[in-house]
Amino acid sequence: MRREQSQSPSQTDVEADRISCLPGHIIDQILSHLSIREAVRTSILSSKWRYKWATLPNLVFDNQCVSLASQDHMVIKNKLLKIIDHVLLLHSGEINRFKLSHRDLIGVTDIDKWTLHLCRRSIKEFVLEIWKGQRYKMPSCLFDCQSLTHLELFNCWLKPPSTFQGFRNLKSLDLQHVTLAQDAFENLISSCPQLERLTLMNFDGFTHLNIDAPNLLFFDIGGKFEDINFENTFQLAVVSIGLYLNFEINQSRLHRGSSNLLKFFVHLPHVQRLEVQSYFLKYLAVGVVPLKLPRPCIDLSYLSVRINFNDLKEISAALCLLRSSPNLQELEILARPEEQIVVLTHTYCWEDVYLTCPVMQLRYVRIDGISGIKPELDFISFLLLYSPVLERMTVKPGLNVGSELMKELLRFRRASARAEIIYQEPS
Repeated sequence: MRREQSQSPSQTDVEADRISCLPGHIIDQILSHLSIREAVRTSILSSKWRYKWATLPNLVFDNQCVSLASQDHMVIKNKLLKIIDHVLLLHSGEINRFKLSHRDLIGVTDIDKWTLHLCRRSIKEFVLEIWKGQRYKMPSCLFDCQSLTHLELFNCWLKPPSTFQGFRNLKSLDLQHVTLAQDAFENLISSCPQLERLTLMNFDGFTHLNIDAPNLLFFDIGGKFEDINFENTFQLAVVSIGLYLNFEINQSRLHRGSSNLLKFFVHLPHVQRLEVQSYFLKYLAVGVVPLKLPRPCIDLSYLSVRINFNDLKEISAALCLLRSSPNLQELEILARPEEQIVVLTHTYCWEDVYLTCPVMQLRYVRIDGISGIKPELDFISFLLLYSPVLERMTVKPGLNVGSELMKELLRFRRASARAEIIYQEPS
């Protein structure tokens, strides 16, 4: 007897072909969630998938795009270069975003040709992170790319050509561990009329931050600098500034009656969230510290301040901010513990503060890193007495602080009957 041949192969073919029948937008969605290495490998699935990866608008080359079969950094680097060359050569669609961030990549000359290629393709978002070696000098062709809306550079050296007229469409700029001359920095910021987000971290080549950006909404900076000036920044809503240098101010350089607090806030009428980090409060306290600002920060709802409680001028600056923020809802106070060991020869006059400070609208307060010294406790007592709608105060002391602090806090009077004090053990 002759057996009937199985019909399963045709059924298998139908099952296997289902992946080829997927709509194009579904395939695009699937590819967008894959690494570039996995996306290229989908070309073996069917003829419909063969070159689909070559139209991906977002290209990310990171640690996932190279297999770790070899531990030789040179082998990994050469393989990465070949992958990027291959992808850019065969890519046939629009390239909206290009990101290169691999832990084994140093600045190589290939970056110049890739940047030139991408600028000719009207790239919109360009991200380059060099994790090893010296800072990479960006090619001049980058500064001719007017299609850019987002630029992010890490460990790079920027030297715009004399013909640079700015990025007219740039909305977001993120520069970290960069070298840039003072005049080049100022020209870069002022020549980006659409700039909305600016991040600067660990820079050198310029020490005076002159920020002229009429559409700026978000500003985050951390580094060593001498001075900061805002101009035409009336839309700025979120500001975070960390000064990574404990400097001593030369008082002879100050004009009589000058105040860094007044100068800083004159162009920030609509700030909603402010973070004063590292030693920046010391900078704000330079000069004559006013009781309150001439124009209150009516939109400020969140304030974070790192403070040395043994510096009377820093306490005055912090109180000025509180008096000038009638709608403040959240407050974070971070003590600088390395400076708390100094013993004050005289204390702050809190009686005057009680007479000049209005009732605050604080609802949530977090205090971190305190050691239990009297200026800290006086400040906490003041917050509790002048916050009638306070709901929660969280206190987390620094290391080696005993439980006596908790007992002291619980004895403080509170203007709010609902105020809850949460004591967190130091970690």
